[in-house]
Amino acid sequence: MTASNEEKWMNKKISRRDMLKLTGIGVAGVAIGASGLGGVMKAMGYDVFEPVADSTTASNKVNFYGSHQSGIVTPVQTNIYFASLDVLVTSKKELQELFQQWTPLVVRLMNGEVMVDVSSNTRVPTGDTGEAEGLDAANLSITIGVGASLFDKLGMQHLKPAELKDLPHFPKDQLLKEYTGGDLCIQACADDPQVAFHAVRNLVRAASGKVEIKWSQAGFNSFPAGGGTPRNLFAFKDGTVNPSITDEKDLKKVVWVDKGWLKGGSYLVARKVQMHLETWDRTSLKDQEATFGRYRDSGAPMGKTKEFDDFDVEAKDDKGNYMMPDTSHVHLARKSGARILRRSYSYASGVMSNTGTHDAGLIFISFQKDPDQFTTIQNSLGRMDKMNEYITHRGSAVFACFPGVQKGSYLGEALFNAL
Repeated sequence: MTASNEEKWMNKKISRRDMLKLTGIGVAGVAIGASGLGGVMKAMGYDVFEPVADSTTASNKVNFYGSHQSGIVTPVQTNIYFASLDVLVTSKKELQELFQQWTPLVVRLMNGEVMVDVSSNTRVPTGDTGEAEGLDAANLSITIGVGASLFDKLGMQHLKPAELKDLPHFPKDQLLKEYTGGDLCIQACADDPQVAFHAVRNLVRAASGKVEIKWSQAGFNSFPAGGGTPRNLFAFKDGTVNPSITDEKDLKKVVWVDKGWLKGGSYLVARKVQMHLETWDRTSLKDQEATFGRYRDSGAPMGKTKEFDDFDVEAKDDKGNYMMPDTSHVHLARKSGARILRRSYSYASGVMSNTGTHDAGLIFISFQKDPDQFTTIQNSLGRMDKMNEYITHRGSAVFACFPGVQKGSYLGEALFNAL
């Protein structure tokens, strides 16, 4: 990332004694107090709410401002760093200030800039952690959402949408508390894993004392050289039946909320799905294809020849057998009649210490105008889904992702205007 040439507050001379006062360093030696880096910046005269424009010159740049947040219908990048956060603030005003503080910082990150301009003063903590220095914006998108628990914590239940609630229990759910729920989420996607991680790290750092990470997961996608649908770790194409991200009419039906303070936003469902790769690798290709309901190499639905060929789930062969097995993942999902926008990534996090198997799978992300769309599909899959033999759901969360932001506004403004 490139630093601005403008001179900001970090270039101001400051004594060690003054710095200790501003950062709250006392006998215990705490480096930055509960006000966080943003509080220190504000105390030193830096306007943490100052609007920042989308760069018109940055390379590989996704715009921040618009009708919708980035990272929803943005072309899928190769990497994700997803974080679920707990809030530590205790008032609506503090929460509002957090989103006001984050807004220009998000723009700067998406511009490929450092969070705060580089300083020659080595006596203060740097305004940016620096690991993305020299990298471009890498098509970074940042998406912010709020969970149901946030409204309960801060006494805003009257503004909590009825749709925003925990998902019901599904077959093969073995959810771990440490990967479930959260008050806020940050989804950072980029074509460089370090750029995505840097974004989350620095936003959380800037909000020190106001938020803390509850759980997080890094993920990756790889695309064919000539373009096309990425494959998951089972080697099957993932996301074939998605709505077109350029079809606004269809997106209004499937993705965008059309009422209340969330109008123009969307609901994000996150699921951490462990894939039992060792079991899968011992399964014949024929059975693998029957599990998905698609041919592995082409991605075509069974009985068809091309990936995007339409199909009838009730179609049968001349012997009366379903062309696509009625226990296959695709058959049951299509039969539900519900649609979502998938934006999933694979993950590999080492080895399961208790079994010695891969700790790997899918960080499933979907966007929809109502989480019930996801629930309908999962209920259709139920216990019949042959995929259940090879996966276990370990984490789950639902977030309401704010509408887009116009310049001069801030993330979540519609929510606070409704108070």
